[in-house]
Amino acid sequence: MEQIYSTIEIKTKGEGFIDITCEINEFLEENNLLTGIININSMHTSCSLIVNENADSNVLYDLKKYMKSIVPENSYRSLAVNNEEVEYKHSQEGSDDMPAHIKTALTNTSLSFSFINKKILLGIWQSVYLWEHRFDKKNRSIHLHAIGEK
Repeated sequence: MEQIYSTIEIKTKGEGFIDITCEINEFLEENNLLTGIININSMHTSCSLIVNENADSNVLYDLKKYMKSIVPENSYRSLAVNNEEVEYKHSQEGSDDMPAHIKTALTNTSLSFSFINKKILLGIWQSVYLWEHRFDKKNRSIHLHAIGEK
């Protein structure tokens, strides 16, 4: 049994999804890890890691639109009876800053998978995505920690 740590660097193009499944499987292949468990962790508070469909891009489009509807920019409507508009206090890095943190809190920053034959176990239509919540291009670090047999 071996433990291997690594980091993959992802350059985003701004808000949206990046399929990182191949990078994860390449890490397993390069380290000759046959079976085990891998933990994948984002080192950031304004992007997420998710598993979702890879066959129809409309799924990701709809997911992004839905998230924007429940986490608007600049302010939100209170769920209290008065339905007042509440502006975000945290906006040091722009209008997408606080919404990005909320989206991250509603999703995942860490995922774990079993892997067999140097590939993570996913459903036939599934991929692992880094979901960038910020508008601008970002450099993201994803930490990988695998425990497995060679």
